[in-house]
Amino acid sequence: MKKKTGKTNLIKRYDNWGVIFILPWLIGFLVFQLYPLAMALFNSFTDYDPLRGRDWVGLRNYIRIFKSDLTFRESVRTTFIYVLFSVPAKIITALLVALLMNLRLKAINLFRTVYYLPSIFGGSVAISILWRFLFKRDGVVNGILAPLNIPGIDWLGNPRIALFTVSLVSVWQFGSSMVLFLAQLKNIPPDLYEAAKIDGGNAFQRFWNITFPSLTPILFFNILMQMINAFQEFTLPFVITNGGPSNSTYLFSMLIYDNAFRYLKMGYASALSWLLFLTIMIITLLLFKTSARWVFYGDGG
Repeated sequence: MKKKTGKTNLIKRYDNWGVIFILPWLIGFLVFQLYPLAMALFNSFTDYDPLRGRDWVGLRNYIRIFKSDLTFRESVRTTFIYVLFSVPAKIITALLVALLMNLRLKAINLFRTVYYLPSIFGGSVAISILWRFLFKRDGVVNGILAPLNIPGIDWLGNPRIALFTVSLVSVWQFGSSMVLFLAQLKNIPPDLYEAAKIDGGNAFQRFWNITFPSLTPILFFNILMQMINAFQEFTLPFVITNGGPSNSTYLFSMLIYDNAFRYLKMGYASALSWLLFLTIMIITLLLFKTSARWVFYGDGG
């Protein structure tokens, strides 16, 4: 009986140490994530100005968003276009480069490093300024096109292509997705390809029946993470075009920023933030719901 009690005390002691080790993360989660999330929900039902205080308005902010805010509708449309272009383009580019980097080529490690480097910088201000310098009317890109007798393109001043130009920054930073694809490619047993060759399978059949199903867990993860990041994109359009021209690059995150920090309408901005959160959550749940049909795991799941 004493031995059992001593073992129980030892387990409790380990549990106490576990709580101590997780405490910094737990405090950070409660203070910097859960509390702001709860306060944003509360503020979304108020007319909150940091200089004047809060006035309870109920659903008025949400009614105004859907009923009379034309900028909201335009920013939602622009954001969905941005997500629907940048996410698939980034995933496809990362997959193609990963397949290339999986080949046995000379100096392959150098190429892998070079392709991954842009992802280190993230959506930084420096990269945004560089992109604006490259694609301005008299920038480097038009300078390269000039000797080819191609007239200069107003990449950032034309509403029809400005969003496409901004999206290219995100597509260019495909390194993290590429590394994940490459790691999964290395885990595919070579025996599967040898058996497929013996059965007469060509390159496309081997890719479609072996490579692609093996990559679907990573594909699902990449789509999910890139989708979440794309919906929250802010730095690139803010620095490169400041939402212009004609609001063609005015994403939903910029609408939240303007209402919160330019117009000091914190309650209205909180309502917009919660709508963005709910949109991302719904799309995430839909992805998880449909994943059972196209994601294949090594254990047969």
